[in-house]
Amino acid sequence: MIMVGCAGFPVPPTRYFKEFMFVEVQETPGQGTVRRWKREAPGDFNFALLGARDIGQEGFRGGKVIETALKTLEGIGTELNAKTAVFIGPPEFQQNRANKATLQEFLASVKKRFERVVFEPGPGWDSDECDNLAHEVGALSSRDPLTQGISKLKEAYYRLHGPAGRKSRYEDPAIERLAELARNAKHEFATYVFTNDDMFADAKRFKKAYKTPA
Repeated sequence: MIMVGCAGFPVPPTRYFKEFMFVEVQETPGQGTVRRWKREAPGDFNFALLGARDIGQEGFRGGKVIETALKTLEGIGTELNAKTAVFIGPPEFQQNRANKATLQEFLASVKKRFERVVFEPGPGWDSDECDNLAHEVGALSSRDPLTQGISKLKEAYYRLHGPAGRKSRYEDPAIERLAELARNAKHEFATYVFTNDDMFADAKRFKKAYKTPA
């Protein structure tokens, strides 16, 4: 089973809800926005929340800044019944023994607040090693399946940033390759999140290609 969606709403939510059953919310919404989403979204719609950038900038080390950010995230999560929280590692958060230990402690603590916790490593991290590190504390590590391959774990979370950065779009061969990877993967469940400027169109094409193999 797979779930497909975008990083934020690239089109009005009422239109988006007709195409997808998942979105990764990128910024903390106001109460009016939360109420509107709850009113307009299908009952079984899935919201994921992206953690504040401050959390990564603090090196995922416990303190007032991170605790305040997590409390805000948890409050929005409760309002939207969001089960997933996603955290991005900044480039300066390099793969080393100290950072790996700090990250595991952070992910384990957030697991007490959210059912599913996802970490996207910055450049230089080994994807499989990060998978295992996160898995040890019941969390997930994100990757791009087109450039980093498919995760070997039963559950996977994929973020697709565009073939040449945010402003680029995926051409048909890339979408078809992604669909092939998704069909052949051994996951029990996987999430595919498009984050590039053409995310809405690309995610729709991927969803169609996944269901209709050539």
